[in-house]
Order: sequence, then structure tokens, then C-alpha cells
Amino acid sequence: MNVDKIREFLEQSWKHVLDLGSDINVIAQLLAVIAGLAVAYFTQARLQAALTALHDRFPARSPFARALETLSLLAFPLIWLTIEFTVLAVFQGVGPPSHIVSAICSLLSAWIVINVVTSLAENKIWARLVAVCAWTIAALNILGLLAPTLGFLENLAFNLGDTRISMLGVAKAGVAAIIVFWITFGLSRFIEARIYKSRALTPSVQVLTAKLVRVGLISAAVLIILSNSGINITAFAVFSGALGVGIGFGLQKIVSNLISGIILLLDRSIKPGDVIEVGDTYGRVNAMGARYASVITRDAMEYLIPNEDLITQQVINWSYSSKNVRLRVPIGVAYDSDIPKTIALVEATAKEVPRVLSNPAPRCLMRGFGDSAIDLELRFWIADPEDGCRNVTSDVLVEIWRIFKQEGIGIPFPQRDVRVEMVNPVSVNPTEAR
Repeated sequence: MNVDKIREFLEQSWKHVLDLGSDINVIAQLLAVIAGLAVAYFTQARLQAALTALHDRFPARSPFARALETLSLLAFPLIWLTIEFTVLAVFQGVGPPSHIVSAICSLLSAWIVINVVTSLAENKIWARLVAVCAWTIAALNILGLLAPTLGFLENLAFNLGDTRISMLGVAKAGVAAIIVFWITFGLSRFIEARIYKSRALTPSVQVLTAKLVRVGLISAAVLIILSNSGINITAFAVFSGALGVGIGFGLQKIVSNLISGIILLLDRSIKPGDVIEVGDTYGRVNAMGARYASVITRDAMEYLIPNEDLITQQVINWSYSSKNVRLRVPIGVAYDSDIPKTIALVEATAKEVPRVLSNPAPRCLMRGFGDSAIDLELRFWIADPEDGCRNVTSDVLVEIWRIFKQEGIGIPFPQRDVRVEMVNPVSVNPTEAR
């Protein structure tokens, strides 16, 4: 690091500031800039109120409403720029040079243009970082300080082994990272939105394609940043080998879930919208991520099931090839019931339940002779297992109970007879009693 060059740069800058402070024209321009700043500060509220009132007359999503919202956010620099343009015209008409006012007008114009461009981005954090970087570079260029600043940052350097690291390289890498990632994430969201709107792709292929696009764009962004910062990419070969060893030992579960997620997306055995049952969890697949699948149960509880469990465990997919599901309901009737009539009543009653399909039609079978009842079994189909199975079973049983009461068909319950015999004490041998 060259300390003499840094000291010389600071001394020249301070001398330049003192020379400017002794010039009456410079003082007049500074007063004009400060006065414009004060007027803009105290009048921005009125302009924002007027723009807000005009904004309420248009639909919220219309281009005019968004334009008025952007103008409201830029009310302060717009007023200040208008005042400074007026002052600049006066100075140019009178004759004295007006470099400061001209520089302020250029800075404010750059500020407004950069904020208008970055306001189109959805991610406000990245947009703000890009705006700060772009305006800083524009300001240094307008003031003629860009080249000296770059030279100053280049001199702030140190050696790390055989590599020379300067603050200019670090600054370039930081600015490149902010801009590249801002563009990358915006492009990724745009492509993902187009992929999810495509009807030619299945939901699982849409998810897989979107994730591959995001990973590819982020990887390309990292390589661009590393190459622009002067870092030798081939030096990461050793790091890649160490990362592979770390994955083999410490990250095997994460990698296993990642690979399992890719397999699930490729073979389409489980996809968003399917109704699955894993262990004691029954619900609808809401989303599939790189590490887990989100399953929402009928109780509105969301379970995050690792992708590895969906590969290694037994999974019941109620809507894999078809959403039609057959349910079985055991029914017991008394022995004195008219069984053919009862079977016909059960089948006809099941058809009246709204969620029960008429094709295939409900079927009631006699399964055997029980201890206390004749065992029947009702089988019916539904086409919406995501709305629950037990609730439709309950509806069917309630309707069957109602028709049984109307027709006088008994539903028996287990009965046990207890017989108590009285023993004559005279008949008992006293010796045996002892």
C-alpha cells in the first residue's frame, strides 16, 4: 500500500475544497442548491397528497396508478430538480459559470432515472442496492472523481500469497454481485412464471424445470462474478474435492433428500395436488421442494415430509392414476331381517348421498353369519378423496340408519345370557365341603 500517494490525494482534495470556498460564484451556487433543497423538503408533502388523490381515481393495478405511485415516491427529487433547472437557466442567462448547479442537476436526473428503472423490480431490497451502486458510480463520473477514486482504491491493496487483492477488485466484485444477482433473480422469476403457465408441462415437470433453471442461473451468476473479480476459477478444484468428501459424510441426508426429490419429480409418482397417505399422515400434496414435500391434512395442519421418506417408505397415493376411490362400510342387521330387501335399500340409500358416484354404482354384499347379526358390506366410489373419506362414510351411515328406522330393520348388538343355578345344600357332602 503506497501511503505517500494516499496522503497526496487527500492534500490535493482539501486544497481544491479551500479554493472553491473562497469563490463568490461558488458560494452563490451553494446557497441556491441549499435553498432549492429546503423548498423541496417543505413542499413535497403537498405534491404527494395531490398525487395520492389522483391515484385513488384509477384502478390499483392500472399503469397510471403505478406511475403516480412512483412519482409520489420521487416527489422530493422532482421538486428539487425543477428548482435547480430554473436556477441553472438564470445563471446561464446572467453569465457566470454554474458548474455546481449543473452537477446537482445531473445528479438529481441520474437519481430519478435510476429509481424509476429499479422501481420496476419486484424485489425491493435488491433494487435498492442496485440503485445505490448505480447512483454512486454516476455521481463520481459526473463530478469527475471516478478516475481518481478508482486509482485510490487500486492503491489500497495487499498480497495474500501470490495473489494481489485490492479494494478496487473487492468493490468491483461487490457491485458485480449486486447487479448480476438482481438480474438473475428477476430473470428467474420471469422464466418460472412462464413455466408454471405452460399447459404443455405436467405439474411435476414444471417444478423440476423451474428449479433447474434457478440453479443454472445462480451457478452462472457465481461464475460471472468470480471471473470479473479476477479469481482463478480452476483454484476451486481442490475446494470441490473437499466439498465432495463433506457431502459424502456430513451432508448425505440432505443430498439424499435432494436426489429423492428429483426422482419424484421425474417419475411423477407423487405430484402437487395428489392425495397421499404416509404412515399416519393423510392429506393433499401442496408443494414439493428440494428437501421435503408439503402435505396439508384435513385439519389444516401442514406436514413437511422429507423426500427420502417418500422414496423408502410405503406411500398410498389415492389419486395416482385416477381420483376414483372405493370405500368399504361394514353393516350388521338382525337375523329376522329381509336380506334381499335390506341390500336393495342400502344400495339405493347410498346413491342418494351427493359425493357417492352412480357409476360405478354402490354394491352391498352379504359377508357371513355373525354371532349377533348378519354381516353386510357396502362398497361405493367417490371421485374427490382430497375432501376426505371419513366424512362421506359418516354421511352414508347416517342415511342408512335413517332408512332402517323407517323400514323397521333392526341393528342388533352383542347379547350375553347369564344363568344362575341354585344348588341344594342337602345334596352337598359335608366331607367334600371341607
